Amino acid sequence: MVKGDEVIADEPLVVKAQDGKLSSVTVATRDGKTLDGNVSADGGTWTSAHGTAYGTTYTLKAELTASDGTKVSRSSSFTTVSKKDIFVGTYNVNPGSTVGVALPVSVVFNKPIHDKAAVERRLSVTSSSEVEGSWSWLKDRDGKDRVDYRPRDYWKPGTKVKFRMDLVGVENGDLVGTQKREIDFTVGKSVLTTVDVVKKTLRLSENGKVVRTIPVSTGKKTFETWNGTMVVLSKVPSIRMNSSTVGIFGPEAYDLGSVKWDVQLTPSGTYTHAAPWNEGKFGRVNGSHGCIGMSTADAKWFFDRVNYGDPVTVVKSKDTVATNNGYGDWNVDWGAWKKGSAVS
Repeated sequence: MVKGDEVIADEPLVVKAQDGKLSSVTVATRDGKTLDGNVSADGGTWTSAHGTAYGTTYTLKAELTASDGTKVSRSSSFTTVSKKDIFVGTYNVNPGSTVGVALPVSVVFNKPIHDKAAVERRLSVTSSSEVEGSWSWLKDRDGKDRVDYRPRDYWKPGTKVKFRMDLVGVENGDLVGTQKREIDFTVGKSVLTTVDVVKKTLRLSENGKVVRTIPVSTGKKTFETWNGTMVVLSKVPSIRMNSSTVGIFGPEAYDLGSVKWDVQLTPSGTYTHAAPWNEGKFGRVNGSHGCIGMSTADAKWFFDRVNYGDPVTVVKSKDTVATNNGYGDWNVDWGAWKKGSAVS
């Protein structure tokens, strides 16, 4: 694959014999570093053992025997594309991982995507059970182009999912793609959580059965907890919570030191966590700055029950969480979601 006169980097180099069989191939940089590789058993191709470097000029020398028995030597040179001329995507699923039923497949790009349709056509999600799903483009919180794939409804527990991304050679304005990835992951059991800010309760269900209801304290007036469905992003057993990191200063400022059993729901700072300083408010008064607080024992129980990709839905609150504030994808109407695709 080439961009102009440049060869795509970070991919194995393949040399093919047009007529006859290859006997040897040498690929070296200007300073003499060689690219190791092997000739196939039939002599038809030579493939490097690893990818080429970015922004590097190589000299290629090949020895082959033509179909008439003639010994032939060939040489050429080429330069690989530099890193400043490529775009890459960071994705949110790991090979072999197990995720919650609400996790979308999300790709955030390091540079603006000018031809979204060309990029989207080289992304695919397939699953072991039939799923109606769609990609949809949005801006991440830092303004970067992002595309998410979600089913119409939550994934079915036990579903095997394969995410493919083949951007090698995709032209995006003056940029070119180089990535090729294939990621398999599994959807775990259904763990659904509903937080009612009026009742001040957190109810957790597993595979359709209510397991437990916990008294909580959510965001107080002017600091209301986001409404709508959020998705578990991470879990940490202890974290420092300082209001300056979320833009709260003055009389409402806080620095809580070590806060236990933290489940992150949004990059903007929404967590469920232990809030022993609010003892007496759980189930009675909403007194937080937007997080969902509970007793230390309850927070530990919830921490142990939920995992990456599990949905947490807040009802009867005010403003709905933004789509790009974590994975607020589920708060977008399905018709509107599909319209966000560049190829639909």
